Amino acid sequence: MACFPFIAELIVERYLDGVRVDTFLSHHFRNYTPFRIQRIVRAGQVKIDCATVGMDERVCHGDTVTVRLLEPPDKLHRPELLPLAIVFEDPWIIVVDKPAGQIVHPAGYLQSGTLCNALQAHFDRQSAWPGLLRPGIVHRLDRMTSGLIVVTKEHLSHRLLSIQFQRERVSKTYLALVEGILEDDRGTIDFPIGTSPDVGSVLMSCQPTAGDQRPSVTEFEVVERYECHSLVRAHPRTGRNHQIRVHFAAVGHPVVGDDFYGPFGQIKLTKAEYESVRLRRLSNGQQISERAGGLSGTDDEQRGRHALHAHRLEFEHPILGGRAAFESPLPANFRDLALPVSGY
Repeated sequence: MACFPFIAELIVERYLDGVRVDTFLSHHFRNYTPFRIQRIVRAGQVKIDCATVGMDERVCHGDTVTVRLLEPPDKLHRPELLPLAIVFEDPWIIVVDKPAGQIVHPAGYLQSGTLCNALQAHFDRQSAWPGLLRPGIVHRLDRMTSGLIVVTKEHLSHRLLSIQFQRERVSKTYLALVEGILEDDRGTIDFPIGTSPDVGSVLMSCQPTAGDQRPSVTEFEVVERYECHSLVRAHPRTGRNHQIRVHFAAVGHPVVGDDFYGPFGQIKLTKAEYESVRLRRLSNGQQISERAGGLSGTDDEQRGRHALHAHRLEFEHPILGGRAAFESPLPANFRDLALPVSGY
């Protein structure tokens, strides 16, 4: 069990030059609420270059900030010992292979069993006290999509990697099994994506009536053709919600097993039906997280996944520099959705 108080010494980064000292500390200690940070400052537990400072003090690039943390963090994901397929890890980032059926971040009714819950437990074993490291989510995968996701451990890597995603400098490759036979060996789907006019903001659409449309581009190449399906390698050049699923559905080739997106812009469910499915999955997730042995997925979830897998992820390491690339083979429950897929 970690002991408090705990003393940390930090050097002010250039991009935080001029911010208030409590704002600076909130960047470094993301599991502390602003109120808790401000209380520590007011208690005289923060020094800049050996001089105790108050709430109105601002930091300058290169300053040494010393903080005496009087109490544990108060904004934690609940740590849970769940299975975690680690592909790569260093002091700044971790790349994991997420299974289908697991949500990335706690949301709504589902506050346990998520990837963040698993990562918080993993990070707590690496830090001086629970909550020092907080999973930094810079991108997401849909619950029923499996594959690679990168998560940051501290604020600077989170900021720099987020900028790469915003500027579309991260290369993502997905493998998708789609319905029907694609005629072209390769191509580009260039349709704006917005919120569905039928289901509201919960699902997306390429229809002209979709709300808040934004440019969206997906490049693809056919890997293999089967009797009724095509295996494609998809490269999203933009990062819209559900982009690959929506784009392939829009051209008449929905992803196999997709509960929501049908051919040529069809939404399979009404808003009420969508909410029923969502609540059922949240309920299943709650049951899974409470079972001994962690998140392995119910039979219903294994059958219910869609055939989309985040196969390859490439980006510049936010701290060390240089390109980093990672790959994940197709999971067994993906291959079982249709004919066996060779070579992956």
